[in-house]
Amino acid sequence: MSDYLVYLVEDETNLSEVLKAYLEKEGWTVKVFHDGDEAQKAIELETPHLWVLDIMLPGTDGYQLLKGIKENADTPVIFISARDQDLDRVLGLEMGSDDYLAKPFLPQELVIRAKKLLNRVYGTSTQEQKKIELNKYLIDPIGRTVIDTEGPNQEPVDLTTKEMDLILLLTGEVGKAFSRERIIEHVWGENYFGSERAVDDVVRRVRKKMPRVHLETLYGYGYRVLSS
Repeated sequence: MSDYLVYLVEDETNLSEVLKAYLEKEGWTVKVFHDGDEAQKAIELETPHLWVLDIMLPGTDGYQLLKGIKENADTPVIFISARDQDLDRVLGLEMGSDDYLAKPFLPQELVIRAKKLLNRVYGTSTQEQKKIELNKYLIDPIGRTVIDTEGPNQEPVDLTTKEMDLILLLTGEVGKAFSRERIIEHVWGENYFGSERAVDDVVRRVRKKMPRVHLETLYGYGYRVLSS
């Protein structure tokens, strides 16, 4: 997939123009917002595939925007900031951002990070991704949806980005054991530096939302999904 829609929120005009040009070279559509209030209004109008957010903005800041974005849809977010790197990275990740870049950075680095994140979330080869039927759940890797087919209304299961990433990883190869390290790499990305207990938290939420899926704990190693 190449026709991604990216929302870039950056108040530095020159930088936003440069970043926009680099992102558009990938074939993506890029919409630029120069202040937080303008971006805030756009949250409920349309859902992009990716947000790139500066933290320090006129009006609504990046943290407030991130909260609003995640309340509306669990869209991937890359934070960019010239402030204290470690503090902002930790706070941003805790609030739900998926990656972080500290200014100054090369535009090519943002493109690389964005590609990796988009590929991780939306997949690189849709032709090979088929719907999975498991214990009366219909899992669609392309549309990133899970439908509970047990009831008459075919209710969707409300999963966050990380919960969806986890279930797609484990159900993509039913019966295969995945280490916590491998799960972290797939769900959180290579730059994650937090505790492996975050995996257990996501697993716990998935079990609650999809109780018929046999998600087995392999103590001291990781998890796997069994067919029954």
